[in-house]
Amino acid sequence: MGVLLLAWMAWGPVVLVLAAGALCVPRLRWWVLDRTYVSRQVAVRTAGAVALLVAAVVVVPDGWLPIPPAPGIWAAPSYVGRPASPQAITSELPPNPQLSTVPATSRPGPVGLQPDVETSWFGLQRCGRLEVTSTDRLVALCHDRSGPVLRLVDPESMRPVETKDLPEGDGRAACPGDALYLDAQDRAVVATTDRSVLAVRTSADEGEDGLRTETTWDLKPYVPFGDCVVALAPDWSGRIWWASGKGLVGTIAPESDDVRVLDLAEDVEHGFATDPDGGVLLATDEAVHRLGAGPDGVPQVTWTAATGHASGSAPVLVDGGAVAVTDLGKDQLSVVFLRRGTGEEVCREAVFGKGDGDVDADLAAVGPGVVVTNDHDYSSPRSTLLGFTSSAGVARVDLVDGTCAEQWTSEQVVPGSGAVASWPTGLVYAWTKRPSLLGVSAWYVTGIDARTGRSMWSVRAGTGLLAGSDGSRLALGPGGSLWMGTLSGLVRVTDRS
Repeated sequence: MGVLLLAWMAWGPVVLVLAAGALCVPRLRWWVLDRTYVSRQVAVRTAGAVALLVAAVVVVPDGWLPIPPAPGIWAAPSYVGRPASPQAITSELPPNPQLSTVPATSRPGPVGLQPDVETSWFGLQRCGRLEVTSTDRLVALCHDRSGPVLRLVDPESMRPVETKDLPEGDGRAACPGDALYLDAQDRAVVATTDRSVLAVRTSADEGEDGLRTETTWDLKPYVPFGDCVVALAPDWSGRIWWASGKGLVGTIAPESDDVRVLDLAEDVEHGFATDPDGGVLLATDEAVHRLGAGPDGVPQVTWTAATGHASGSAPVLVDGGAVAVTDLGKDQLSVVFLRRGTGEEVCREAVFGKGDGDVDADLAAVGPGVVVTNDHDYSSPRSTLLGFTSSAGVARVDLVDGTCAEQWTSEQVVPGSGAVASWPTGLVYAWTKRPSLLGVSAWYVTGIDARTGRSMWSVRAGTGLLAGSDGSRLALGPGGSLWMGTLSGLVRVTDRS
């Protein structure tokens, strides 16, 4: 029994299949039956040990234990590739001054030098959004069956130092619940599922809590029952913009708390991009809109670029005065570049083949272009069980002299979580998965050269269902670290010093 258990942990589900097949041999079956009494004793002892382990897990606070690996830890390589040499990405885009002091893309990530992988177990809690404060602490927006919580995480120990339960309401089941940003004062501005927006201070004065609600904006008079806030961002003047799933777009004036609303009457699933000229860009299921605030703060549509098909990602600003979106039309996924000033379509480039492309994750900005990941065939964590994967595909498309150019395509598999680019290292990071005939679900952090599309290195970051991300976003943290929120906690990857 012990040998079988060890083999199962090492090689995964295939061991159980082989063991079941072996019982079809009469001599082996009789041998097993002869030892039934001993097996029962072992089973009782094993059950007792498991009960003690479960009791210990319940008592130990979140973050003090690593995420438990699933069976199959020897069935997939722990590291492949070699370290990358940094090749910085240059961009003409300035950072939004109303966001946290260090833009995510300007942080270096790991280059793959003997990378260390450490995990922090939060039970069955997915932390879909991670942001980094000016003091290098992480703010994590997490969800479990009991509702949403905001956590302040120490980047060294990976343990929560403070936790704040967020209000929950009627829209919780229908809301993605990941609308969050850090403003220039390190406040976490977060949309709650009870149709409110909170500004939560993340730094504490002596004798005060670190996660303290400073301001609450109640949007229930404007957002009806059954709807919820899915997008949240500040424009360059500091005005807060929000959008609901059913197409209400509003502004909040922080100095007066005035709320103004416009009804686009188009479904919204993704976030805003903020324009240095003062506008915001929003992709609905029908069009891309550039909006600005009128003298009274009421949102006004500056231009509309009708796509007629669902956009699977939020708009992303690129060099050359353009904005990139995706468009799923005629069963073909395309990257589309629009002029930021007029909404005029500059060009579009099809990616991943007809009928084989889909996207439901953010694009990664890489100067004059974007990196898009393929989510085709990914529907939920169950679709990647037992070694199955979604469709392969990562592509970079640039805007070059007024035309679209696909720079490269990679066969990496990225189920549902998109990619993030580190401009100092010149790498694009993705949460990838390898198909396995042994039924083992092994998840990796993969560093891809942004210039060539070559997969430089991959390090195994987890195995099994708990290591899936289900739409969580990768985040670049302090000290060259890379973070991901899985279905059960946090993963950190750093180069070994």
